Amino acid sequence: MNEKLFRLINDVGKEHTFINPVFVFVAEYTVIFLALAIIIFWFTRLKQNRIMIICGSITFVIAEIAGKLAGTFHSNSQPFAELSNVNQLIEKAVDNSFPSDHTILFFSFCTTFLLFRGGKGLIWVLLAFLVGISRIGAGVHYPADIVAGAFISIVSAVLVFRIVPNMRVTQKLLGMYEKGESSILSYKKDNYHG
Repeated sequence: MNEKLFRLINDVGKEHTFINPVFVFVAEYTVIFLALAIIIFWFTRLKQNRIMIICGSITFVIAEIAGKLAGTFHSNSQPFAELSNVNQLIEKAVDNSFPSDHTILFFSFCTTFLLFRGGKGLIWVLLAFLVGISRIGAGVHYPADIVAGAFISIVSAVLVFRIVPNMRVTQKLLGMYEKGESSILSYKKDNYHG
């Protein structure tokens, strides 16, 4: 089943080669857009956005740890290393591809965005889904690698969303950061006008 689904998605690039650059772009470079979004959300200086980024970051760390643990119980190399005639579009060292780190990263933040932003966050989950599909299309992950990464991240995001925003330590640390940030900004402003 895992291999059949992999072939179904990966073979699309063999039959329709124009889609290969799309697979590569989404699989490799959308991480830049995610990083920019994280920075922009943080520097809006809105408390809700900052709590969202904190939750996304904590989710990613927890999901990565859970993913590494899952990888000790189940292991497989990338499809291009195990199967013949794979449409491999990305150079990658052979290692355990279960679960997908890219999927964990995207679903950690994108699910968090959905939880905080409601319907406006759906586009982010769609992006995470497309990244997962593109990693299969590029020949570097099986569908099970993607599903496991998404599942771990979604569960982690829901748990973090329910716990972290309400913790006093989260509010206190963010308050300390914002106080320091305000001091630096007012100091720069005073020196600029002085």
